[in-house]
Amino acid sequence: MVETTNALNAALIVLLGDYVAGHRYVTSNVDSSEWAAALSGLKAPLGVHAILGNHDWWQDRTVQRSGIGPTDARRSLEAVGIPVYENDAVRIVKDGRAFWLAGLGDQLAFVPSRRKYPGRRLGADDLTATMAKVTGDGPVILLAHEPDIVAKVPPRVALTLSGHTHGGQVRLFGWSPVVPSHYGNRFAYGHIKDRCDLVVSGGLGCSIFPVRIGVAPEVVVVTLGEA
Repeated sequence: MVETTNALNAALIVLLGDYVAGHRYVTSNVDSSEWAAALSGLKAPLGVHAILGNHDWWQDRTVQRSGIGPTDARRSLEAVGIPVYENDAVRIVKDGRAFWLAGLGDQLAFVPSRRKYPGRRLGADDLTATMAKVTGDGPVILLAHEPDIVAKVPPRVALTLSGHTHGGQVRLFGWSPVVPSHYGNRFAYGHIKDRCDLVVSGGLGCSIFPVRIGVAPEVVVVTLGEA
């Protein structure tokens, strides 16, 4: 995966979360230090940037009990030099033109704890605080693991990049029977025009059930230009 991605010679690489699959039955566990070390091989002139997904939060039982991060996944990524954005933004300059890369905290970070901690907020996301860190001119690219947030993004956001759905994971004739979204198939996969441009990657793996039909694993290349 790293070799394939590097061969694309992208100016910038983003990782959209769910570095663990959340499968109930596994033959062995892969420590976060191992997959983070593999991802450290990714290289791009404008850097490699990451956010976390819900499974990265759910698998960390210590964080689930305490209700506060950082997660093991975040520590492992940062240990190999990959910055993780949780309600944060950074200004990047390409060919003398500036843009902002913003990363939203996961919107479903504490869902497994809902019954045990009924008063706890389900997400670690704060869109208002994230956008407040965009302090200058230039378009904003928002990294948000779950695509549902696109229904709330302000006009300042030009593009949102998401994952989470695995393209529906099972997809027949452009339709998936189950999509982990309040909007069903609307934000399941691909390039969608809504409040801003939204690209939902099918990603490389699967979650909960180790089954993937009709959605090929993919590394997505997004080419940007001026409107």
